[in-house]
This record gives sequence, C-alpha cells and structure tokens, in this order.
Amino acid sequence: MDAVKVIGGGLAGSEAAWQLALRGMEVQLYEMRPEKFTPAHHTAHFAELVCSNSFRSVGMENAAGLLKEEMRQLGSLIMECADRNRVPAGGALAVDRESFSGEVTARLHGHPKITIIHEEVEAIPDGNVVIASGPLTSEPLTESIKKTVNAGCLYFYDAAAPIITYESINKDIAFRASRYGKGGAHYLNCPMNEAEYDRFWTELVNAEVSPLKPFENLKVFEGCMPVEVMAGRGRNTLIFGPLKPVGLIDPRTGKRPFAVVQLRQDNKEGSLYNMVGFQTNLKWGEQRRVFSMIPGLEKAEFVRYGVMHRNTYINSPRVLNATLQSRLNPRLFFAGQITGVEGYIESAATGIVAGINMYRVLKNKAPVILPRETAIGALLSYISDESISSFQPMHVNFGIMPPLEGKIRDKKKRNQRLSARALEMIKTIDLR
Repeated sequence: MDAVKVIGGGLAGSEAAWQLALRGMEVQLYEMRPEKFTPAHHTAHFAELVCSNSFRSVGMENAAGLLKEEMRQLGSLIMECADRNRVPAGGALAVDRESFSGEVTARLHGHPKITIIHEEVEAIPDGNVVIASGPLTSEPLTESIKKTVNAGCLYFYDAAAPIITYESINKDIAFRASRYGKGGAHYLNCPMNEAEYDRFWTELVNAEVSPLKPFENLKVFEGCMPVEVMAGRGRNTLIFGPLKPVGLIDPRTGKRPFAVVQLRQDNKEGSLYNMVGFQTNLKWGEQRRVFSMIPGLEKAEFVRYGVMHRNTYINSPRVLNATLQSRLNPRLFFAGQITGVEGYIESAATGIVAGINMYRVLKNKAPVILPRETAIGALLSYISDESISSFQPMHVNFGIMPPLEGKIRDKKKRNQRLSARALEMIKTIDLR
C-alpha cells in the first residue's frame, strides 16, 4: 500500500501523521520549513505555536476544556506533549513554546513509520493525501486546492501579540493576581487610571499600522482582532474587552483600576510574558512607543513584536463531509485551520480525526462520524453543514452542541453536564 502523504507539519499535520503511524501506516510528512518560511513562523520545528502559548481553559465547564479531554481520550500526541511542557497559567493550559514543539518534532522524527520530507508541495499529489497546510498555505498550493475542490478559498487576517521580558516589567506597578482570586496569581496586571487610559487609547487609535499589499482586503476574524482595530470601535471598547478591570484590585490604591493590561507567562522559566489580547498590526516602532505608555511597561524589552498575517481556509460546507473527506475524492482529507476551525486545539483535533479516518478508509472500514454531542463531533458537523451560506471560522463552544433534555438554569452546571455526556459518548466510539 502506498504511503499516506500528509502536507504540513503544524498541529493538525503532526496529529494526522501520528495517528496513522500508530496504526501501522507508512507516512510521508511534508513540511516546507526550513527551506521556505511563512510570515509567522520562526523555527523549523513541527507544531510551532505562533500566536499564543495557551491552549485555553482546562475546566469542564468550558468547551475548550472538554475538547482537550476528548483529545486525550483519542490518544492525542499534541495533548501528551502539552501536558509535559506545561507552564503556570491559572485555569488555562499554557506551554513552554520551544520545549513543546521540540518534543513534538523529536517524537515524529523518532517514529519508524514516519518519513520527514522538507520541501514545498505546490500541487495536491496523487494517492492518499491529508492536506494540513495551515492558515498560511503557500500560493501555489492554494491555487491547486481551489482547482481541486471547485469551491474557491476564503481568507481572513490573524494577528499575534508582542512578548516582553519579565525583568523589564516594573513590578512596583504591575501586580500579580488572578481575576476574582481564582486559579492562582499567575498573571501580571498593569493598572491604568482614567487619564492614563485616555492618553494610551488616543495614541493607539492614531498609531501607524503596517501596510497591507495592494491586492489584499482586510477581513478580520472577531476572535483574534488587532487591538488597534478593537480600540477604533470606540473609547470604551477595550475596557469591556481585553482591558476590563473587573475582579482585580490594585494593591497600591486598594481600588479597582479603570483599565488593566494583563501579562501571561510565555515560557517555563518565566522569563518571557505575553501581552494578553494585544494582537496587533502596528509598525514595530509604534508598538514600542504606544505600548510603553502602559504603566509598568515604561522600559519594556520586546523580544517579539506583534505581527499580522493572512489565513487561508476553504469553504468547508461546500467541500467536506463531517469525516473531513473531500466530497469529490474519498482519499483526500483536510485538517487544521484550513478547514475553517479556529484555534490550536481545534486544529489538532481535526488532525486526529483525519488520521483515523484515512486509516479506516484504507482498511475498507467506514470512516467515523463523531456524535454532535461531543465537542469534536459538533465542530466537524458545523464546518460541514451545507445549510451555512456565509461560512466563517469557528472556535469550539457549547452553542454548536445539542442541548440537554430539560432546563438547567445554572450555566456552569449545564456545561459540566454537557461535558460529562460528551465524554461518555467518546468512550463508545470504535476508532480502531
């Protein structure tokens, strides 16, 4: 039997290759880095994290927490490596970026059934193929996908937040706390009074952004919006969004600040911190000027400035089944953000399913359709729903899952019940 070709070494491609190899399939894993880099990637490692080191909430009252537990039940390589490279982040699962992607890379290189090929794939190859080329799919491959699926591609823009050094943060101003005292004091908080916020907001909305290419049309995904775009919607938008001060008390004043910028630990050593919610397309000099106006960041040392880049995804409701197979070719699968799922864990989860289902197809077994009562099943049902006329990327959430029988008014209890139902259903699925 010919080897399965997996195109792309991100989280989804890594998972798909791993699931196939675990089941004894020969895999050729193609990754164009380091021969050619995308605008967002900086290393040749597999499963490189470029936007945030956080895999989001771990609680079962949160759909992201449920999704991660489902992935563990399915033998996820990404979750295994994430759990081993975890750094403190309150109620979230955050990882040391370098050691996490380093372990994923080592595991893939070390598997005897996986052959790594570092070259750019410019056209969909013949045979058994999983396309997990990610949101920054190269232009030649994008054109090949358009022709193959006969449904065109959509795109939006994604933005990454700056990272600063811990030692450059003014700890006389920035204070350690978690919102409402929950989950441990793993965040550093930079408080602003109203006058400080107004000065910052004025400079932010008037700061110079990096120009887009002439042929590119700005189309921002709401879940990862540049902070300057959000601020431009109104003076108070940020204080009801990423800068909301609710649940935080400034120990210097004993009062709630007017606004708060939160910083999250970005590596295991705690030497780097990410500016939470500060995805941006400002020019680098403007980032240093404007963000240094934040109290506590007057002398901030930026080890990575925020960037903005194009994300490509297919019109999945017209292209894919809930099995992640192409409607036109049962041996062509898609996985990851190119399918229109949004987020690291969502991408990795689709890689698991694509790998398992490719194996089942090659063994003449029916591909698995996960129940909509599970987080993964609900997400795949959504992106393959032909009734959706205007398709946009989707995070996992309880709103796309079937409701429980009977009403439960307490939202936390309701979500926990939904999670319990999902995990019971996952146990019943034959994924061999």
